[in-house]
Amino acid sequence: MRTGRPLFAAVTIAVVTAGAAYALGPGTAEKTASGAAKKATTAAAPAACTPDARYPKRQLRGVWIATVRNIDWPSRTGLSPDRQKAEYVKILDAAAKRRLNAVFVQVRPASDALYKSSLEPWSQYLTGTAGKDPGWDPLPFLIDEARKRGMEFHAWFNPYRASYDANAAKLPAGHPARVHPDWIVKYGDRLYYNPGLPQVREHVTKVITDVVKRYDVDGVHFDDYFYPYPGEGGTFNDKAAFAKYRSGKNLADWRRDNVNKLIAQVDKAVHETRSPVKFGISPFGIWRNKAQDPTGSATSGMSAYDSIYADARHWIKNGTVDYVMPQLYWPRGLKVADYKALAPWWAKEVKGTGVDLYIGQALYRVGAKDDKAWTRPGELSAHLTLNRRHPQIDGDVYFSAKQFLTNPLKAIDKVAADHYARPALLPLIKERGGQAPAKPAGAKASGGTLTWTASPGARAYAVYRVPDKGEACQGADARSLAAVVTAPSFAAARPGTYLITSLDRLHNESKPVKVTVAPV
Repeated sequence: MRTGRPLFAAVTIAVVTAGAAYALGPGTAEKTASGAAKKATTAAAPAACTPDARYPKRQLRGVWIATVRNIDWPSRTGLSPDRQKAEYVKILDAAAKRRLNAVFVQVRPASDALYKSSLEPWSQYLTGTAGKDPGWDPLPFLIDEARKRGMEFHAWFNPYRASYDANAAKLPAGHPARVHPDWIVKYGDRLYYNPGLPQVREHVTKVITDVVKRYDVDGVHFDDYFYPYPGEGGTFNDKAAFAKYRSGKNLADWRRDNVNKLIAQVDKAVHETRSPVKFGISPFGIWRNKAQDPTGSATSGMSAYDSIYADARHWIKNGTVDYVMPQLYWPRGLKVADYKALAPWWAKEVKGTGVDLYIGQALYRVGAKDDKAWTRPGELSAHLTLNRRHPQIDGDVYFSAKQFLTNPLKAIDKVAADHYARPALLPLIKERGGQAPAKPAGAKASGGTLTWTASPGARAYAVYRVPDKGEACQGADARSLAAVVTAPSFAAARPGTYLITSLDRLHNESKPVKVTVAPV
């Protein structure tokens, strides 16, 4: 995501670092404020049913809500708690209107906290002053409002960014970067934690575990920031750590191993703390190009493996993530990074691994004039149409929330009309466990309103309308899925036979109960 550094999609920019050209790398100026278990499947459909790929029963539909530099929320610093709440609710309502079912909210932009923490200071993006108490703890509210709308809440952390100001003296007195100056590498105009230090991995893991333990989040999320992107600050000075901890590895392999160790450590800590909580990463969209590795993608842009030492293939193969969400922020037909080449490549990478695949979509690019493709209102919708050819792709997440409000070219409305005409249950990841609650009891219809008794352990309920004729496919697709509701009631739009199921927090689904709404 574009959280305070230049946009990757500016294809005209070429950054040359250490003799290598990074055709899709960051530019030199800010352009925005910015082992695996087999995947669980839905209950087997009746033999007569032919599933319709246009209406997937399970599909992640999410949006990133960036807080760094007030990209999405809050819109500026110093707002009252009531104003902050109102802005957040407005974003969620815009997402719910398009039938989204997940939000990814940035709670730790740069070794700071948008929640009450004893480990790191309050974020400056709340009050304008790092370390200043905003007078309330936003995180419970952020989670609760998402849940009211049937959305998963994923807490988004940046692991290594320590400060947007290279002068550590300006940080609050108790900031880890001031307490442990030996952890820090200055790179350009920012401070980073050194990924090569075990103490850094311990601190990052401790911060994340603290949130998972104290707040009822559904997921822990990393974006594409690991080692700094090249061209932003010269040489990353980690010579001392490399000399001490290299264990015979060359620099590049050692750096990748450092990141891999953190990923595995966080994965273990998250799941040991709360087993149902998902952990996933949204890597830069190109792992490696074919020119660098014959098993890479048919692209020629910057490589995450070589440039920022992020090896998504390793995480997938070793099962240290529950999902990957590559940022495929380029349109179809772009020679250096064609969406038509990258989506199938990632689908092949996760096939048979049990690791879910969602695609990061560049809603923020819609309307940009530097590439004709982004002037077309239907480009994003076409990406989702292409995704249908690859059953491994289980959903999409959009960067970023601001564009859900501005709706450039009405592109997100077109996505919703073309692909989100029906609600969707969340994809199931078997390794995260859970159990289908008891089916709803006491279900009845009165005056067109369905009601039932809340099932213990149920977070939501799926309501299906049995078709008057034709196939009954509620076990296979969403054609008959009328709603996913969080309260034990539903206002039926028309008479007919309805099926109601209970869903746990992971959307394990109970057997249905049948209710008939008689014609008036």
